[in-house]
Amino acid sequence: MQLRFEIPDNFWSLFRSVNRDVYIESLLCINQEYEYSNYFLTREMCLQILSDMNAKKRIRLEREETETDFDMLETTASRILNWLVRSGWLKKIEDFASMTTNIVIPDYAAVMIGAFERLTSEDMEETEIYIQNVYATLYSFRNDPRVNLNMLRTALINTKKLNKALQDMLHNMDRFFERLLEKETYEELLQEHLEGYVEEVVRKKYHILKTSDNFYIYKTDIKKCLRDMRDDDEWIGKIQERPAAAGAEKEDVTDLLDQIERGFDDIEHRIANMDKEHSKYVRATVTRLNYLLSGETDTKGLIVQLLNRISASGRREEMIRSAAEKMNLSLLEILSEKSLYKRRKSRSDFISQMEPEEEEDLGREEVLRMNRIQMKYSREQIEGFIRTHMNGDVMDAGKIGNMDEEAFEKLILAYDYSTRKNSRFMLAEEEPEMIENGKYRYPDLKFIQRRPE
Repeated sequence: MQLRFEIPDNFWSLFRSVNRDVYIESLLCINQEYEYSNYFLTREMCLQILSDMNAKKRIRLEREETETDFDMLETTASRILNWLVRSGWLKKIEDFASMTTNIVIPDYAAVMIGAFERLTSEDMEETEIYIQNVYATLYSFRNDPRVNLNMLRTALINTKKLNKALQDMLHNMDRFFERLLEKETYEELLQEHLEGYVEEVVRKKYHILKTSDNFYIYKTDIKKCLRDMRDDDEWIGKIQERPAAAGAEKEDVTDLLDQIERGFDDIEHRIANMDKEHSKYVRATVTRLNYLLSGETDTKGLIVQLLNRISASGRREEMIRSAAEKMNLSLLEILSEKSLYKRRKSRSDFISQMEPEEEEDLGREEVLRMNRIQMKYSREQIEGFIRTHMNGDVMDAGKIGNMDEEAFEKLILAYDYSTRKNSRFMLAEEEPEMIENGKYRYPDLKFIQRRPE
């Protein structure tokens, strides 16, 4: 008979109770003592266990809807024990021979208490337990002549459980991204990363997969064992001849081996997906940290704040016009290659980019024009141009008066001349700003006298 039909109706009231945390912790304490008891726990022993728990944690028990005024006169330990018995989580057995009342845990309640222990336990992770079980089971099946196919089925079940544990780990990554976006300050975000993600995922779960990494320690040996068993036809024939366990259906050995191997391939794919999610989370954390650090001063951060404020306001059109009147959209930080939106090119443009570009030779007129510019002014004329506009030891291109075509050509040749090793002048080591002078726009270059080596 299925255990679920034995569960009383008021059993589920624990999950609706205002004291559910206290009841769950009480059940765990009683179960811990119950496991090491040679016989039943007496009622007095249970009360002592709950009294010790209350003394340590100073429990504050709220009144239940089913409790009477008479029940409220009992001690905290008695109220907890009585409620757990009434709701069916614990069961009383009267021993009239010894005149004692014993407390037992029903089978259906033991299943739920086991789930509570898994939710609160910090023992060895499932990923470590299951891979060791698969390893030990396969080698026992390979070398022990007494075992039958049930041992191989056990290895397959543990492989599926390991896949399920990794899948749950992968799906639970979403809550870390949600908690990441909820943090508004740099300190909160850093605390969430170090105490939340690093402690719960990296050190307890991801660390097991990638560092001490039991999966990769055993993976090669397990795959070799599976390959050896599949290639040994004589051994497979002997296994097929062994009698199956009572009630078990006859299965093909190679089919079970294939399922286990496919399970290991799935494990590797899930670990690869875990790597991707881990990298995404680290990138998101770094991006969020940078934004919180420079959100008040960085141009992108200020633009994001402005857009958020406009979207939350009821006067959007008015605020957009006001912002457009004051924003300088010619800043290089805004008009850059990394724009917020790039128009998608057509398929023909994409295909044309894949074709090799043919470099056309310069025509006769282009070559003559370039030579005329290069040979139009001598080296002495270029040096004279620099000295004419020098103020002290520095020539500042930004302080040249009205720029005409001749001065602009000499400025270009002066820049080319300053890059040569035998030049008497060199550029100052600083990032030049762009200036506009008449119809010309050029960087504010600064030339200084080169020191003799």
